[in-house]
Amino acid sequence: MLSTFKTSLFAFCAVLLLASYNVRAELVAIPALKTRVTDLTQTLTPDQQNQLEAKLAAFEQQKGSQIAVLIVPTTQPEDIAQYSIRVTDAWKLGRKKVDDGLLILVAKDDHKMRIEVGRGLEGVIPDLTAKRIISEIMAPSFKQGDFYGGLNNASDKLIGLVNGEQLPAPGSPALSGRSFGNLLPMLLFGGLILGGMLRAMFGNFFGGALTGGAIGIFAWFLGGGLLTAIIFGIIAFFITLIGPTGLGQMGGFGGGYGGGRSNGGGDIFSGGGGGFSGGGASGDW
Repeated sequence: MLSTFKTSLFAFCAVLLLASYNVRAELVAIPALKTRVTDLTQTLTPDQQNQLEAKLAAFEQQKGSQIAVLIVPTTQPEDIAQYSIRVTDAWKLGRKKVDDGLLILVAKDDHKMRIEVGRGLEGVIPDLTAKRIISEIMAPSFKQGDFYGGLNNASDKLIGLVNGEQLPAPGSPALSGRSFGNLLPMLLFGGLILGGMLRAMFGNFFGGALTGGAIGIFAWFLGGGLLTAIIFGIIAFFITLIGPTGLGQMGGFGGGYGGGRSNGGGDIFSGGGGGFSGGGASGDW
């Protein structure tokens, strides 16, 4: 009798595990984060997508916060809130330790939408505020088939709210990987000119050391932090040692550094390491 019970219990557990695996396998995949606006339904025209992308990029450059828009056909079998958390866990919108990311998620076939708010913005965009943006701005436009208008106006409202919040300035306290890439051409150019002058005056080694120190101080002055300043200084030191001829023989040093290009011609968008804890609101239309 006991043996039969154990066998039945084992079979029941196996069925539960199999069912759990099947449900997990059928979950909607999370798309790769390449742009601020990801439309898997082709709801937005290319021009609308580019305009919204440009607005969100300009906002990030000015404020530092990251807003992303994702339109998917469905999140089933998951609730949109569960799917949204999976997306933000994967995308990591917002800056690390600032957690100032926002996700606007639309499940078109489900007629569901959600605004997911990073931990650092839950004070300025509480759940009730996110709910009002959904019900008063997004839903009326969506009901009329104007998805771009709803997303554009909701983005304007969110940008206005975040702009009123005191947040660390972009690039502070440390340079991001993209900032490092943007400063690399300046480093190469400045290192070659300054290095050539100092090498002629003090020789290769001492000229390189002086150049590395000067470039390192410059990087630190721009807010790059100690580690970034050291890296910049070391690169400048070796650039001075090898000189223009050696640099040319390296076959295009630095080509492709700092990220690829998106369809819109800008840097590939990536999350900054921000965190979410479920703040925000969902709605439908």
